[in-house]
Amino acid sequence: MCGIVGYVGSEPALPILIGGLRRLEYRGYDSAGVAYLEGGGLSVVKRKGRLQRLEEALQRQYGEDLSGGSVRIGIAHTRWATHGAPSDENSHPHLSASGRIAVVHNGIIENYMELRASLSGLGYAFVSETDTEVVAHLIERHYDADAKKDLLSAVLRTMGEIEGSYALGVLCADDPGTFVAARKDSPLVVGLGTNGNFIASDIPAILSRTREVLILEDREAACLRADGVRVVDALGRPVDRAPMHVDWDVEAAEKGGYEHFMMKEMHEEPRAVRDTLAPRLRDGAIRLDAITIDAADAAAISKVQIIACGTAYHAGVVAKYAIERLARIPVEVDVASEFRYRDPLVDARTLAVVISQSGETLDTMAAMREAKRRGARTLAIVNVVGSSIAREADDVLYTMAGPEIAVASTKAYNTQLAAVYLLAFRLAALRGLLDEAACAGWSERLLALPEALDRILADRSVLQRFAAEHFNARSVFFIGRGLDYALSMEGSLKLKEISYIHSEAYAGGELKHGTIALIEEGTLVVCPLTQAPLLEKMIGNIREVKARGAVVLGIATDSCAKVDEVCDAVFRIPDVDPLLAPVLAVTPMQLFAYYVAVNKGCDVDKPRNLAKSVTVE
Repeated sequence: MCGIVGYVGSEPALPILIGGLRRLEYRGYDSAGVAYLEGGGLSVVKRKGRLQRLEEALQRQYGEDLSGGSVRIGIAHTRWATHGAPSDENSHPHLSASGRIAVVHNGIIENYMELRASLSGLGYAFVSETDTEVVAHLIERHYDADAKKDLLSAVLRTMGEIEGSYALGVLCADDPGTFVAARKDSPLVVGLGTNGNFIASDIPAILSRTREVLILEDREAACLRADGVRVVDALGRPVDRAPMHVDWDVEAAEKGGYEHFMMKEMHEEPRAVRDTLAPRLRDGAIRLDAITIDAADAAAISKVQIIACGTAYHAGVVAKYAIERLARIPVEVDVASEFRYRDPLVDARTLAVVISQSGETLDTMAAMREAKRRGARTLAIVNVVGSSIAREADDVLYTMAGPEIAVASTKAYNTQLAAVYLLAFRLAALRGLLDEAACAGWSERLLALPEALDRILADRSVLQRFAAEHFNARSVFFIGRGLDYALSMEGSLKLKEISYIHSEAYAGGELKHGTIALIEEGTLVVCPLTQAPLLEKMIGNIREVKARGAVVLGIATDSCAKVDEVCDAVFRIPDVDPLLAPVLAVTPMQLFAYYVAVNKGCDVDKPRNLAKSVTVE
């Protein structure tokens, strides 16, 4: 998944395709490729690494400006690995068995393993580890079975077989004037130009060529020719939709119209959580096919050792609560930079879980190596396929956050939480503590989280107003109990990172043991209130700080009415099982930090002194 560009028209196609990919580089990627038709033949060129490597390969044949030759149609892709490590073989576009059909794809095909097994049984050979290659073979199979040899019909039939999310661009050597696009749950736009027509996964790729775009809706497909575009629904019925005129500038378009990447990435949280959960929750069961831990292994685990830094560490604290409650295994959580210097008690019965967005965090990698040296089995939760930690761990559970540009992590944290819940449920099931009915119930609750996140992001006026009133606070305290304390740690970190306001997180019960001395008139306190068994205790803590002049922002579920009388403002999240509440309740805290920082005039995406990936100790 990452960037898609396609073009058919009267101009040289390669400069348009490469130029479009260049304008999508901000999204992050690990390889790039292009498929195009020339002289009746289909050519594919793809390279692991930066876009420049692909461009240099094409320049050797088509000249410095890529305008040589007669290429007038093509599709191109930058890949962020999800299935299979970064490599030339796993790069897009992918070819069908005969080499006549090329496909680029963003998203995740959830049933690709079943489709791959079926196609292999029919004699199809696979040359990559990706989920996308099954799409190329399926399209060709339907194309060959169609007496009319209609590419659009073959794509529509394939859409009926694949499950998951996808944005597709499909090129066929038999029809040099046409290509097809389709989408479900992964963005894709059609650009309408005077000298041809375009597709792109994001508007910046084509904004220099056209400002008239059609936004494809879910389960729609488009057939593009130089002289026109035809859009149909999943049944092949025509769709008539007026184009949208884009009046953003290029910089705004890269951010999807949002002022900052951080806001854009928060709005990507529902999709990221869905992509992390959905492929692993099928038929009411929790399936971690890439994890080799079996029932005997799970029974033998005497301790889970979680190792991480920063935001990932806070996800690990939530994991401790979830794994101990569900799987009944003792869990320790360590800051990675401290772990290997304390002579930790780790052995062959320890499962060491390391969490890192980039998969390159040096402290975390060093701690993982120390755990392995002492005999522990290692399991990595990372976002970047083929990263160092992913390569060295015994097992890997990938999050599907996609590239994160803003330094302050948002959607990566939500997806790390989704991943640790999956791990907790799977360990519990393997240890015989969750039966099929219980797994099905948890699966249903997990799959409801993305829709709940959509609602939170759409209803943030309380947070905007509260931040506008209190952005000049000198100190902010976050207090909570149980999972809300774990959540408070991340909320406090996010505020510190981007607003530079001093902030601390405390367990609610610790207030009277010293911390309450810091509360004075006007002190700002933020309280997540999602743990019903601890609600009365937290209300007592809020009364304590209110009695000393604090101003309190509460984050509570819809049905929690009691907090209105003790909080100055309350942001509501949908009712949710308390165990899963951190996935939802962190987003209001991210938004609050964002609005405070914006009101202060801070550089939200690039906070001072911080780097996105910490590769020094």
